[in-house]
Amino acid sequence: MNLPRPDLLRRPWRTAAEASALLIAVVVAFPLYWMVLGAFRPASEIESTEPRPWTLAPSLDSFRRVFGQQDFGRYFVNSLLVACSVVIVSALIAFLAATAVTRFRFRFRTTLLIMFLVAQMVPVEALTIPLFFQMRDFGLLNTLGSLVLPHIAFSLPFAIWMLRGFVKAVPETLEEAACIDGASRARFLWRILFPLVLPGLVATSVFSFISAWNDFLFAKSFIISDTSQSTLPMALLVFYKPDEPDWGGVMAASTVMTIPVLVFFVLVQRRLVSGLGGAVKD
Repeated sequence: MNLPRPDLLRRPWRTAAEASALLIAVVVAFPLYWMVLGAFRPASEIESTEPRPWTLAPSLDSFRRVFGQQDFGRYFVNSLLVACSVVIVSALIAFLAATAVTRFRFRFRTTLLIMFLVAQMVPVEALTIPLFFQMRDFGLLNTLGSLVLPHIAFSLPFAIWMLRGFVKAVPETLEEAACIDGASRARFLWRILFPLVLPGLVATSVFSFISAWNDFLFAKSFIISDTSQSTLPMALLVFYKPDEPDWGGVMAASTVMTIPVLVFFVLVQRRLVSGLGGAVKD
């Protein structure tokens, strides 16, 4: 009696899984495609009552209007400063905090970890008004600091929880061997432990960078009168007018905003997908 080969039995399920993954990828990518398409469409096609998923007359007029804005470059630099500051500071604090809650035993350690988890569950919108008054009391309204501090606070719980698993995966025998060889705790922390948890730091940095770069809520709430401190998402308001919105400008500005995120992801993707097991093995 000839039994069917196991690989032949698995093939329909594998085909179905690949087809489902492809369908999900198309659904996720379609809004991005429509955004880029809208950025290159001429005004006549954007205002047409019969939209088509292509254009036969691509135009750069929308990008010219975006880069022609006087403050667009300043918005871009401000967004870059805020995002990079959040990434660097939150990664450093999260690494030290994750090491502390993993390697050291102290009172209320479990309570502290639960507080991190609870802080992650609180909606950002519910804290906007309290944060506004706090930034006002600190004298940080209309400054980039009012955007950096809240994003660091909201990035830390996720980063600490994620890095805790990476730090815990590093065997304590490695630290003991380093101490026997004469390495201090600080040297072990930065020379051995830091490179091993670098994939986790990269993953949390991607999250922090994207959330800070795309932020509109805090930028709209805390930057009230000084437009020189506005960030790139605020540039969208220049093209969105309730009576006559410039959808081509909105799509072009959104496309330009997406490029730095893609560049950042491409630069760190190798570290992002690398596993901790291989690093420890090396």
